[in-house]
This record gives sequence, structure tokens and C-alpha cells, in this order.
Amino acid sequence: MSTTESEIVVYSASLVFPVTSPRIKDGAVAVRDGRILHVGDRRWVVEALAERGADYREERWDGVLAPGLVNAHTHLQYTHMSEVAERSYRGFDDWGDAFDIVYEGGARDWAAAAADGAAMSLAAGVTAAADVVTDREALSALHNAGMHGIAYWEVYGKSNADWDHAAREEVREQIRQIPTPPGAGVSPHAPYSLEVQPLLDIPDIVREEGLRLHIHLAEAHMEREFDGIDGYAGPGGHGEWPELAADSFRALRSHGIGVSSTQFVDHLGVLGPDCHIAHGVYVSAQDRALLRARGTSVALCPRSNAVIGLDMPPVAAYLREGNLVAVGTDSLSSSPSLDLLADVAVLHRVAREQGYRGDDLHQRLFVAATLGGASAMGLHVGKDRIGQLGVGAQADLAFFDVRTSDPDVALAELVENGAGLARRTIVGGVERFRA
Repeated sequence: MSTTESEIVVYSASLVFPVTSPRIKDGAVAVRDGRILHVGDRRWVVEALAERGADYREERWDGVLAPGLVNAHTHLQYTHMSEVAERSYRGFDDWGDAFDIVYEGGARDWAAAAADGAAMSLAAGVTAAADVVTDREALSALHNAGMHGIAYWEVYGKSNADWDHAAREEVREQIRQIPTPPGAGVSPHAPYSLEVQPLLDIPDIVREEGLRLHIHLAEAHMEREFDGIDGYAGPGGHGEWPELAADSFRALRSHGIGVSSTQFVDHLGVLGPDCHIAHGVYVSAQDRALLRARGTSVALCPRSNAVIGLDMPPVAAYLREGNLVAVGTDSLSSSPSLDLLADVAVLHRVAREQGYRGDDLHQRLFVAATLGGASAMGLHVGKDRIGQLGVGAQADLAFFDVRTSDPDVALAELVENGAGLARRTIVGGVERFRA
């Protein structure tokens, strides 16, 4: 159901979690024309509407009302490839071989798969996503589902030799064909699957268009930093390895150069506040400092890492050091579900296992799953901001079946056991899911 033009709907709940302001007992969110009009104590909201003589209807929820969740890394088109994730792997190459067999195994309806993935996301309280798209048929999934976020066209497997004028123009043309709203961007796949020239040019193309970047980074074992022939001096520093003018990251590895993939793509100008990375597993303290220096967020996808046979990301270090953190599910080809709160629960466990002792862990991880994802895509500010319940923001709402009036207990339940608790999802004032 959707609100009629200029109709005001007050969504009240036992608990309201605005994210950008304190949690509210017996709170309410007033929505008009797809945007948030008021947020606060229920009594204050209805009194404010009465004072201005505004008519409204109220819908009550006995649970938690929160911003829609933001999935900061997924591939919705692989939703029908769940058989790949039904076994465990020994690393990225092992998983990649299994993935390729299924991906290349015959014709697939990528549009239908992506549409099913979008529906699963909405059913999990996700209202926005960073959706990486490899096949054109899947480009309209977010648009067709009425979701927010960004569809990123993926560029994969380009060498310096085949990266010519025609290849560059193809990327420009593809960007312009992405259905909007929501937003559009480009995902240069990874430093090991693209050679230097495309990694240099793609960020320039995207930035000329005023769009955003998203790259898989520090996901595979081979991307970690190790003691090799040369090192790197950190943000603003100068090592000797760039003077080799290697054609690719793989070429550096063949020369025994131990520079990390994070340092490599930073040298090429990929990182920045208009870029966010996926995974960030194999990062040193120096790499994490680079990400902070460039204003680059990291979307953590721990369940995908586990299926592939990778290590867990340094969650505790990211949090202690102040990195910008978001949460992603990756796709059903490497993850058990598209329920973002299942990944949040794993991040909570991993952070504690890694020694994070702060009493703010629940709050920080819930922020990562909402405002953090919005920030990763540049959607945390401005008239189309998401990931928060604030006046003027998009009315993206998620309702969770949490039966307690204690805000701390409710937040802990969402973070540690929130998977499967979403019951209703509203995007831009329009109901997109109801259990």
C-alpha cells in the first residue's frame, strides 16, 4: 500500500531507532509524500500535527521501527546460483572454479534472478543496496523493485592490450543505460582481474560523470601484504615498487613484490570518498590507515568469506581505529541468505573474538547496517538521504518483531539474533513487503 498525495501517515511503535538521534520509547515517525515529516515521542508527534491542523492516520507496530537496512555489497543477479554456496571451499580460486562452472553452464534469466533477490532483500528489511551487475539484463533490478541504492556496472577481465578507446566508450555508454532512480556507478572488479590501464581510466570516467566506484579489495589471500623485495611508505609515502611500472598487480607478485592490493590501487588513484570497497579481509594497519586517509568505506561480508574459505576481516581493528564500516551479504552464490542481519550477527561474534570490549558494539554494528551503508554510497546526506529516520529523509522504514520495551535489550536482539525478524518494509513511503 502507498500513501495518497499529501496524506500524512503516523507510524508509531513501542521502540523507534532513528540512528542519527537517541532511541525512543513509544515513538512515532510521520510520513508525507514519501519523506519523513516528524520523528519523536508519539505524543509530541501527534500534538505537533494537531497544532498545524493536519489530518493523519496512524498505524501502530508492537516492536521496533528502524530505518531500512542498507546492503553495501551484493550481486542480486546470482540469486539463482545458490548451489555454489552449498559447500565450503579452500579459498577464492577454489570457489571461483565452482562459480564459473555454474555461471557458464547454460542460459540464465538474470533479470528474474535479480528480481527474486530484490524481493528477498525487501523481505529482510533491506531498502537499499549496492548491487554489482555483470549482465545487462539484471541492471534494472533495484529500479523495478522500487529500492534505493546504486547499481554498479562491473568491468571484469580487461588487460592493457584490450583496453582501447572502444572499451572506454562502452563503459560510458553502459553507465548511461542504467535505469535511474536509484543511482548508477561502476565496479572495476578487482586488482587481480584488471590490469593497470583500466584501473587508471575507470575512476576518471566515473568521476567525470559524477558517479561512484565500488571495488572488491583485499578479499583473496594473494592480496595481502608480505615481506618481499620492497615495501610501501604509507599515505603520501614513496616506495620503489611504482618505478617498476608493472602491467598489473599479478605482475608485481611474479616479481616477488609484497605490496598489498590496497596500496596498489591507492597508487592508481582508485580510492577516495566516492569509492567504497567490498570485503577488506587482508588489510594491514597501514592499509586500514590508507582507507581512513582516503575517506573510503569498507563493506564487510563475513558469511561470504566463511563459505569461500577466507579469514574473517579485522572487525575489531576497523572499529577501534575508526574506519568507515558497512555491511554486505554478497550474493547467494557465496552466502546462505540475503538477510543482512545474519551478517551483522557474525560481525558481532567476530569482533568479540578479536578482543573488542567496548560497550558500544551493538550500536556501532547497527549503524554500520544502516547509516554506514548509506555513507558508503554517498547517500547519508542531502535530500535523498537514507539509512536514518530524520526530518526530510526518504521514508525508508523497517519493522522488526522484537517484543521488549527495553531499548538496549531490543538493540542487542537485533544485532545478535535479528535475522528473520523483519515483518514489514516501506521504501519512500510505499509498502514493498509485509509478512
